[in-house]
Amino acid sequence: MEIILAKSAGFCFGVKRAVNMAYRAAENSEHICSLGPLIHSPQLVQRLEGKGIRVQNSVEQIVDETVIIRSHGITRNEEQALERKGLPVVDATCPFVKKAQQYAALLGKEGYSVVIVGEQEHPEVQGIISYVAGSETSVVANPEEARTVTPHKKLGLVAQTTQSFDNFSEIVQELLENSKELRIFNTICDATAVRQEEARQIAGRVALMVVIGGHNSANTTRLARICSEIQPRTHHIETADEICADWLDGVEAVGVTAGASTPEWIIRDVVDRLTAVAK
Repeated sequence: MEIILAKSAGFCFGVKRAVNMAYRAAENSEHICSLGPLIHSPQLVQRLEGKGIRVQNSVEQIVDETVIIRSHGITRNEEQALERKGLPVVDATCPFVKKAQQYAALLGKEGYSVVIVGEQEHPEVQGIISYVAGSETSVVANPEEARTVTPHKKLGLVAQTTQSFDNFSEIVQELLENSKELRIFNTICDATAVRQEEARQIAGRVALMVVIGGHNSANTTRLARICSEIQPRTHHIETADEICADWLDGVEAVGVTAGASTPEWIIRDVVDRLTAVAK
């Protein structure tokens, strides 16, 4: 059986940067935490806990600790609360997420009604919303939701960094009819687009597709959805233990990709497990 592993599988730049920053910070501080999970990989978060990095879910819980800001960023209110407490901060926010926050803030400042393409409850989206001051904001997940946006003379558009470009483009077309002026910042990370296109190509060549990553990871879930539209035999798993031997019955080629928060050791374990089952 042939195993086709995506070249782009695993940590993106922003996640790799955040993890490296967290490990370095743990070496220099005895009392350290992250505000929310650093990345959406339960297994990696567990390893960080072994290094002394606890997860705290609110600023109120944090007392006399160095605080690592997760790769998805935090809200402006949380940032201000940390400043008021005077706590040491290691800002591991992905630079692409930072850029989305900055563009959203700029649009709000210039009087645009701001539309964010993404998932309403995702921490990255909540953070982006918080940087818009004095303007109406809307979050839309798809073109259908975009049709419900209140028409406005000036609409500004940004995206959650892990969104699908095709979805983003379709929403742009819908919003063009709702405004006299539409200002667009394409804040989708380049690595996301590359990963999604590679997943499409592999899914079209194989009889089975395995997508690895946290079930709480938006970008991994989106990868699995993209793959399943091309290859219905797509499985989204977190670890090699979830692989069932009967998945591989009659399969000559299996494709493997992974979300941006998936550690290399988990990908390696999955490939090893697939190889062992196929023998």
